[in-house]
Amino acid sequence: MKTFPLSKTELDKIIEKYPTPFYLYDESGIRENVRRINKAFSLFPMYKEHFAVKALPNPAILRILADEGCGADCASLTELLLADMAGIKGEDVMFSSNETPAKEYRKAVELGAVVNLDDFSHIEFLEKACGKIPEIVSCRYNPGSLKTGNAIIGKPEEAKYGFTRPQIIEGFALLREKGAKRFALHTMVASNELNVDYHIETARMLFELAVEIKERVGVHLEFVNLGGGVGIPYKPEDRAVDYEALAGGIKKAYDETAVPAGLGVRTEWGRAVTGPFGWLAARALHRKSVYREYVGLDACMADLMRPGLYGAYHRITVMGKEDAPLTETYDVVGGLCENNDKFAIQRKLPKIDAGENGDVVVIHDAGAHGRAMGFNYNGKLRCGELLLKPDGSVVQIRRPETVEDYFATLQASSV
Repeated sequence: MKTFPLSKTELDKIIEKYPTPFYLYDESGIRENVRRINKAFSLFPMYKEHFAVKALPNPAILRILADEGCGADCASLTELLLADMAGIKGEDVMFSSNETPAKEYRKAVELGAVVNLDDFSHIEFLEKACGKIPEIVSCRYNPGSLKTGNAIIGKPEEAKYGFTRPQIIEGFALLREKGAKRFALHTMVASNELNVDYHIETARMLFELAVEIKERVGVHLEFVNLGGGVGIPYKPEDRAVDYEALAGGIKKAYDETAVPAGLGVRTEWGRAVTGPFGWLAARALHRKSVYREYVGLDACMADLMRPGLYGAYHRITVMGKEDAPLTETYDVVGGLCENNDKFAIQRKLPKIDAGENGDVVVIHDAGAHGRAMGFNYNGKLRCGELLLKPDGSVVQIRRPETVEDYFATLQASSV
């Protein structure tokens, strides 16, 4: 069963101050979850979780994670600045970008982040951009047909990311020649993957490659970053990843591959860290009966695009009707001029009352890749974000966009 940390009465009181739609994040849930991850992976020397900023790019959340010992995984200049704003500094930041502008490499090096190169040609590009190769450099490995991907991220051999195996061997040799003194290895081959064995075999693959690099090039890797990709149980039939079983399986692979002593292990989870601890709250405005029954919300795909983009499943709770029978079948939709603007298709739900004071629904597991993927199609304005504090208070950590925000980037002569 999916739960929501507030009662209908408590949520209604919040809505009086902060009208729907909005995101709500649970600080206590996030902290407890991170502590579980860190405890499970304390098996490894120098373990560090670099939270994927792309999942929930809000400094208030990043400060919570920094307080729990997390670093940051950044993919753009803006994400670098967000991490820095949140107090995540130096090598606690990994800069894993692709098709990267020179100014972004320069900023990453200026901030002391670990640059994670995406392609062999980027070695020369980085050198020219910064005047020299940084002391520490990581390279992203794409195993091609040696590893399967999944539906969200695709097959590795069709992905635009990373070095091939021959390229990565040659790349580390070249980086050493150009003055790099410390090295790391990274991969990211799946997204929202719940299969523990898949992640264990990915780790084994990296450990074996680390040994090969040491033997063939003489380069000792300081750490391997296993990437992100650990999923969460969106669907009723899904089972949550057992962190202890995952860490134990990776430790077994670590020991069996005779990885050089002192090789650190890092991750860059995003969804698994914050995903289950965020909800999108919205009000039912309209009911429509045509060939199907529709419920129209005051939120839309501009607020949460995963269902429209991936056909992703998110549990929906009608507040105050948690125990009511599921007597109706609805498509739950937003107001965009796009027919894929749907949060749920043919979903069994209680009878929903619509209107200006219609039922409020909460959409679960929206704490990652939700508000972050928002957009302004149809001139829709992205909703705000609230944080539920451990003492039960609620604070706004991002206000909703306004019409003035939308027009702010236009040249005066065009308005």
